[in-house]
Amino acid sequence: MARQADAFIALPGGYGTLEELLEVITWAQLGIHSKPVGLLNVDGFYNSLLSFIDKAVDEGFISPKARRIIVSAPTAKELMVELEEHVPEQDEFASKLVWEERLNFVTESEVTM
Repeated sequence: MARQADAFIALPGGYGTLEELLEVITWAQLGIHSKPVGLLNVDGFYNSLLSFIDKAVDEGFISPKARRIIVSAPTAKELMVELEEHVPEQDEFASKLVWEERLNFVTESEVTM
Protein backbone atom coordinates (compact mmCIF):
# COMPACT_ATOMS: atom_id res chain seq x y z
CA MET A 1 0.00 0.00 0.00
CA ALA A 2 2.73 2.49 0.94
CA ARG A 3 4.58 1.95 -2.32
CA GLN A 4 1.57 2.17 -4.65
CA ALA A 5 -0.22 5.17 -3.13
CA ASP A 6 0.37 8.84 -3.87
CA ALA A 7 -1.34 9.82 -0.61
CA PHE A 8 -3.54 8.36 2.10
CA ILE A 9 -7.00 9.76 2.79
CA ALA A 10 -9.19 8.93 5.77
CA LEU A 11 -12.91 9.53 5.63
CA PRO A 12 -15.00 9.59 8.80
CA GLY A 13 -15.09 6.10 10.29
CA GLY A 14 -14.66 3.92 13.34
CA TYR A 15 -11.91 1.96 15.05
CA GLY A 16 -10.63 0.34 11.87
CA THR A 17 -10.30 3.69 10.14
CA LEU A 18 -8.48 5.15 13.14
CA GLU A 19 -6.10 2.17 13.29
CA GLU A 20 -5.23 2.44 9.59
CA LEU A 21 -4.88 6.22 9.85
CA LEU A 22 -2.46 6.07 12.77
CA GLU A 23 -0.49 3.33 11.04
CA VAL A 24 0.19 5.38 7.89
CA ILE A 25 1.00 8.44 10.02
CA THR A 26 3.51 6.36 11.98
CA TRP A 27 4.97 4.96 8.75
CA ALA A 28 5.53 8.52 7.52
CA GLN A 29 7.13 9.50 10.82
CA LEU A 30 9.48 6.50 10.58
CA GLY A 31 10.37 7.26 6.97
CA ILE A 32 8.66 4.22 5.44
CA HIS A 33 6.89 6.59 3.05
CA SER A 34 6.90 10.33 2.41
CA LYS A 35 3.31 10.68 1.25
CA PRO A 36 0.78 13.02 2.81
CA VAL A 37 -2.00 11.77 5.01
CA GLY A 38 -5.28 13.58 4.46
CA LEU A 39 -8.33 13.77 6.68
CA LEU A 40 -11.66 14.50 5.04
CA ASN A 41 -12.97 16.46 8.01
CA VAL A 42 -16.67 16.45 7.11
CA ASP A 43 -18.72 18.45 9.63
CA GLY A 44 -15.67 18.66 11.90
CA PHE A 45 -15.55 14.89 12.39
CA TYR A 46 -11.78 14.91 13.01
CA ASN A 47 -11.65 18.15 15.05
CA SER A 48 -11.19 16.30 18.35
CA LEU A 49 -8.42 14.12 16.92
CA LEU A 50 -6.65 17.16 15.47
CA SER A 51 -6.96 18.95 18.84
CA PHE A 52 -5.46 15.90 20.55
CA ILE A 53 -2.55 15.87 18.08
CA ASP A 54 -1.99 19.62 18.48
CA LYS A 55 -1.97 19.20 22.28
CA ALA A 56 0.59 16.40 21.93
CA VAL A 57 2.75 18.77 19.85
CA ASP A 58 2.38 21.52 22.48
CA GLU A 59 3.41 19.06 25.21
CA GLY A 60 6.40 17.78 23.22
CA PHE A 61 5.11 14.27 22.50
CA ILE A 62 4.86 14.87 18.74
CA SER A 63 7.32 17.02 16.80
CA PRO A 64 5.99 19.93 14.73
CA LYS A 65 7.55 18.25 11.69
CA ALA A 66 5.58 15.06 12.38
CA ARG A 67 2.41 17.13 12.81
CA ARG A 68 2.80 18.38 9.25
CA ILE A 69 2.40 14.82 7.92
CA ILE A 70 -1.35 15.32 8.31
CA VAL A 71 -3.45 17.69 6.23
CA SER A 72 -7.18 18.16 6.59
CA ALA A 73 -10.04 19.93 4.90
CA PRO A 74 -13.84 19.90 5.14
CA THR A 75 -14.44 19.05 1.46
CA ALA A 76 -12.87 16.62 -0.99
CA LYS A 77 -11.97 19.46 -3.36
CA GLU A 78 -10.15 21.41 -0.64
CA LEU A 79 -8.43 18.26 0.60
CA MET A 80 -7.11 17.49 -2.89
CA VAL A 81 -5.57 20.98 -3.05
CA GLU A 82 -3.94 20.46 0.36
CA LEU A 83 -2.57 17.06 -0.69
CA GLU A 84 -1.21 18.40 -3.98
CA GLU A 85 0.55 21.28 -2.17
CA HIS A 86 2.01 19.04 0.55
CA VAL A 87 5.81 19.02 0.76
CA PRO A 88 7.12 15.95 2.59
CA GLU A 89 9.56 16.40 5.46
CA GLN A 90 11.64 13.48 6.70
CA ASP A 91 13.21 13.33 10.13
CA GLU A 92 16.94 12.93 9.78
CA PHE A 93 16.99 9.63 11.68
CA ALA A 94 14.48 7.90 9.39
CA SER A 95 15.99 6.02 6.48
CA LYS A 96 13.39 5.20 3.85
CA LEU A 97 15.70 2.86 1.95
CA VAL A 98 16.39 0.72 5.01
CA TRP A 99 12.67 0.36 5.68
CA GLU A 100 11.89 -0.45 2.05
CA GLU A 101 14.54 -3.16 2.09
CA ARG A 102 13.36 -4.55 5.41
CA LEU A 103 9.73 -4.68 4.29
CA ASN A 104 10.63 -6.01 0.83
CA PHE A 105 9.23 -2.94 -0.95
CA VAL A 106 12.29 -2.99 -3.20
CA THR A 107 14.24 -5.83 -4.69
CA GLU A 108 18.00 -6.18 -4.35
CA SER A 109 18.42 -5.08 -7.97
CA GLU A 110 16.54 -1.84 -7.23
CA VAL A 111 18.75 -1.17 -4.21
CA THR A 112 21.98 -1.51 -6.20
CA MET A 113 20.86 0.85 -8.98
